[in-house]
Amino acid sequence: MCTTLRINMTKTGNNISRLRKEKGITIRQIQETMGFNTPQAIYRWMRGETMPTLDNVFALSELLNVTVEEIVVLEK
Repeated sequence: MCTTLRINMTKTGNNISRLRKEKGITIRQIQETMGFNTPQAIYRWMRGETMPTLDNVFALSELLNVTVEEIVVLEK
């Protein structure tokens, strides 16, 4: 039987925001690490409006020192 999995963007965004705060990492630090000119994409991730690209999810996991599974929330 095949189960459909989806990423819950709102909960994933909440995780990004919570983990960032817990680790004491600023939006600016994420912006600079990702090489973004502006922080708008990061704010959209945290609001659950968009998802980071796969490479950015891995970069976030390294920066936050957590696994990808601790960032991304899957639903059945």
